[in-house]
Amino acid sequence: MTGRLGALPAEHRARLMARAREVSFPAGTRIFEEDRKADRFWIVRTGTVQLDIRVPGRRAAVVETLQPGDLLGWSWLFPPYSRHLGAEALSPVRAWEFDAADIRALCHEDPALGHALVLMYAEVIGDRLRCSRTRLLDLYGPYGSGVR
Repeated sequence: MTGRLGALPAEHRARLMARAREVSFPAGTRIFEEDRKADRFWIVRTGTVQLDIRVPGRRAAVVETLQPGDLLGWSWLFPPYSRHLGAEALSPVRAWEFDAADIRALCHEDPALGHALVLMYAEVIGDRLRCSRTRLLDLYGPYGSGVR
Protein backbone atom coordinates (compact mmCIF):
# COMPACT_ATOMS: atom_id res chain seq x y z
CA MET A 1 0.00 0.00 0.00
CA THR A 2 1.46 3.33 -1.03
CA GLY A 3 1.01 6.72 0.54
CA ARG A 4 0.10 7.52 4.12
CA LEU A 5 -2.37 4.65 4.37
CA GLY A 6 0.60 2.29 4.39
CA ALA A 7 1.49 3.69 7.84
CA LEU A 8 -1.65 2.17 9.36
CA PRO A 9 -1.30 -1.24 11.01
CA ALA A 10 -2.45 -3.97 8.62
CA GLU A 11 -5.58 -4.88 10.61
CA HIS A 12 -6.75 -1.24 10.67
CA ARG A 13 -5.99 -0.78 6.99
CA ALA A 14 -8.00 -3.92 6.14
CA ARG A 15 -11.03 -2.74 8.17
CA LEU A 16 -10.90 0.67 6.53
CA MET A 17 -10.44 -0.65 2.98
CA ALA A 18 -13.37 -3.05 3.43
CA ARG A 19 -15.55 0.09 3.42
CA ALA A 20 -14.02 1.68 0.30
CA ARG A 21 -15.77 2.01 -3.02
CA GLU A 22 -14.08 2.80 -6.31
CA VAL A 23 -14.94 6.10 -8.00
CA SER A 24 -13.56 8.16 -10.86
CA PHE A 25 -13.55 11.85 -11.77
CA PRO A 26 -12.92 13.22 -15.27
CA ALA A 27 -10.29 15.94 -15.64
CA GLY A 28 -11.72 19.33 -14.68
CA THR A 29 -14.29 17.94 -12.24
CA ARG A 30 -14.78 19.96 -9.05
CA ILE A 31 -14.69 17.21 -6.43
CA PHE A 32 -15.72 19.52 -3.61
CA GLU A 33 -15.98 23.19 -2.72
CA GLU A 34 -14.72 25.14 0.25
CA ASP A 35 -17.25 25.61 3.10
CA ARG A 36 -19.45 22.72 1.93
CA LYS A 37 -20.43 19.66 3.94
CA ALA A 38 -17.63 17.10 4.35
CA ASP A 39 -19.49 13.80 4.14
CA ARG A 40 -16.84 11.69 2.41
CA PHE A 41 -13.13 11.44 1.74
CA TRP A 42 -10.90 9.71 -0.80
CA ILE A 43 -7.56 8.08 -1.36
CA VAL A 44 -6.21 9.01 -4.79
CA ARG A 45 -5.31 5.90 -6.80
CA THR A 46 -4.40 7.46 -10.15
CA GLY A 47 -4.26 11.00 -11.49
CA THR A 48 -3.73 14.34 -9.80
CA VAL A 49 -5.98 16.58 -7.71
CA GLN A 50 -5.43 20.27 -7.09
CA LEU A 51 -6.37 21.75 -3.70
CA ASP A 52 -7.30 25.42 -3.74
CA ILE A 53 -8.54 28.21 -1.52
CA ARG A 54 -10.75 31.14 -2.48
CA VAL A 55 -9.01 34.50 -2.47
CA PRO A 56 -11.33 37.53 -2.54
CA GLY A 57 -10.91 39.53 -5.75
CA ARG A 58 -8.64 36.88 -7.32
CA ARG A 59 -8.80 33.43 -8.78
CA ALA A 60 -8.60 30.57 -6.33
CA ALA A 61 -5.04 30.03 -5.09
CA VAL A 62 -3.59 26.55 -5.58
CA VAL A 63 -2.43 25.19 -2.24
CA GLU A 64 -1.16 21.74 -3.16
CA THR A 65 -1.32 19.08 -5.85
CA LEU A 66 -2.12 15.56 -4.68
CA GLN A 67 -0.71 12.44 -6.30
CA PRO A 68 -1.58 8.72 -6.14
CA GLY A 69 -1.55 7.47 -2.55
CA ASP A 70 -2.50 10.86 -1.10
CA LEU A 71 -5.51 11.41 1.15
CA LEU A 72 -8.12 13.82 -0.17
CA GLY A 73 -10.30 15.44 2.46
CA TRP A 74 -9.78 15.66 6.21
CA SER A 75 -12.67 17.90 7.32
CA TRP A 76 -14.95 14.84 7.67
CA LEU A 77 -13.11 13.90 10.85
CA PHE A 78 -13.77 17.03 12.92
CA PRO A 79 -16.98 18.95 13.66
CA PRO A 80 -18.53 20.95 12.10
CA TYR A 81 -17.58 18.68 9.13
CA SER A 82 -17.16 21.57 6.68
CA ARG A 83 -14.54 21.73 3.91
CA HIS A 84 -11.60 24.10 4.38
CA LEU A 85 -10.38 23.91 0.78
CA GLY A 86 -11.73 23.13 -2.68
CA ALA A 87 -10.52 20.28 -4.90
CA GLU A 88 -10.42 19.75 -8.65
CA ALA A 89 -9.25 16.81 -10.76
CA LEU A 90 -6.35 18.00 -12.94
CA SER A 91 -6.32 14.75 -14.88
CA PRO A 92 -8.64 11.76 -14.90
CA VAL A 93 -8.68 10.48 -11.31
CA ARG A 94 -9.50 7.08 -9.89
CA ALA A 95 -9.93 6.92 -6.13
CA TRP A 96 -11.25 4.94 -3.23
CA GLU A 97 -14.15 6.77 -1.62
CA PHE A 98 -15.24 6.46 2.00
CA ASP A 99 -18.48 7.53 3.66
CA ALA A 100 -17.52 9.84 6.54
CA ALA A 101 -20.33 8.85 8.93
CA ASP A 102 -19.54 5.16 8.41
CA ILE A 103 -15.84 5.68 9.14
CA ARG A 104 -16.55 7.86 12.20
CA ALA A 105 -18.79 5.05 13.50
CA LEU A 106 -16.00 2.54 12.83
CA CYS A 107 -13.57 4.76 14.80
CA HIS A 108 -16.03 4.90 17.69
CA GLU A 109 -16.40 1.11 17.59
CA ASP A 110 -12.61 0.57 17.37
CA PRO A 111 -10.81 3.34 19.31
CA ALA A 112 -7.37 1.98 18.34
CA LEU A 113 -8.23 2.37 14.66
CA GLY A 114 -9.65 5.84 15.38
CA HIS A 115 -6.46 6.85 17.17
CA ALA A 116 -4.31 5.60 14.29
CA LEU A 117 -6.44 7.51 11.76
CA VAL A 118 -6.29 10.73 13.80
CA LEU A 119 -2.50 10.48 14.01
CA MET A 120 -2.26 9.85 10.27
CA TYR A 121 -4.57 12.78 9.53
CA ALA A 122 -2.72 15.07 11.95
CA GLU A 123 0.32 14.69 9.71
CA VAL A 124 -1.79 15.44 6.61
CA ILE A 125 -3.29 18.53 8.26
CA GLY A 126 0.14 19.79 9.27
CA ASP A 127 1.42 19.36 5.71
CA ARG A 128 -1.63 21.14 4.24
CA LEU A 129 -1.24 24.05 6.68
CA ARG A 130 2.44 24.44 5.74
CA CYS A 131 1.58 24.38 2.03
CA SER A 132 -1.25 26.89 2.54
CA ARG A 133 0.99 29.22 4.53
CA THR A 134 3.75 29.08 1.92
CA ARG A 135 1.28 29.72 -0.90
CA LEU A 136 -0.31 32.68 0.90
CA LEU A 137 3.14 34.15 1.63
CA ASP A 138 3.90 33.87 -2.07
CA LEU A 139 0.67 35.70 -2.89
CA TYR A 140 0.68 38.38 -0.19
CA GLY A 141 4.09 38.56 1.48
CA PRO A 142 6.38 41.45 0.53
CA TYR A 143 9.17 39.07 -0.44
CA GLY A 144 7.26 35.85 -0.98
CA SER A 145 8.02 32.69 0.98
CA GLY A 146 11.70 32.79 0.21
CA VAL A 147 11.45 29.29 -1.30
CA ARG A 148 12.95 29.25 -4.77
